[in-house]
Amino acid sequence: MKNIDIVIPVISAQYSELTPAQQHLVDEARAATLRSYAPYSRFNVGAAILLSDGTVVTGANQENAAFPSGTCAERTACYYAGANHPDARFETIAIAARGTDSLEVEHPISPCGACRQALLEYEKLAGHDVPVLLAGRDEIYILPSVKALMPLSFTEF
Repeated sequence: MKNIDIVIPVISAQYSELTPAQQHLVDEARAATLRSYAPYSRFNVGAAILLSDGTVVTGANQENAAFPSGTCAERTACYYAGANHPDARFETIAIAARGTDSLEVEHPISPCGACRQALLEYEKLAGHDVPVLLAGRDEIYILPSVKALMPLSFTEF
């Protein structure tokens, strides 16, 4: 028996340290939080995905009283991108959130397991690592790929 350490590379950055393209994607994710429909959790999440054709697709979580019928922001955005831009590939993803106090969360949040799996499949379709930007009010985490969010994932079916 042996221990296996899984190390996930994460860069912590300030908004001002991002490239203009990264700042734009974070801005779009933050704006998408305002289009969230979250009357039950009051936790508003927004996602923005830069596609290979230059399009930025956004999504926001959409809740429903018939739990768990709602959809997370990340899956809202990725399924919209897949349905409406089938030939474009994912380039970068940004995720932001507002807490129950309606303010941007202090620390970055990460996607749920279902969203990680969905995004992972789109990363596989892209044929390359898709960086992930997790935006909090005070710092932004930059991960090199979706797979970094789910290191023991499966992609073979």
